[in-house]
Amino acid sequence: MSNRRARVSRITEDEINDLILKLQTLLPDSSSRCNSRVSAANILKETCNYLKKLHKEVDDLSERLSQLLASGVITTNDADIIRTLLQQ
Repeated sequence: MSNRRARVSRITEDEINDLILKLQTLLPDSSSRCNSRVSAANILKETCNYLKKLHKEVDDLSERLSQLLASGVITTNDADIIRTLLQQ
C-alpha cells in the first residue's frame, strides 16, 4: 500500500523544473534573468530571501500603521476604512 502511495505522490523532474521557472517569474528582477540559466537552488534561496524581506516589510508597515492610529493622525473614519480593507 505505501509503495503504491509513493508512486502516486511522486513529482516528475519536469514538474519540478516547471515549478522552479514559475517561482523565478514571481521574483523581482526575474525578467532580466529569464533567458539565463539559474540553478534551482539559487532560485529557492532567492525566493526564501524575498519572502523574508516581504515579511519584514509587512511587520514594518503594521508597526507604522499602529503608530499612526495611536497618534491620532488618522481619523476614526479613516481607521474604520483601513480596518475594513485589512479584513478583506
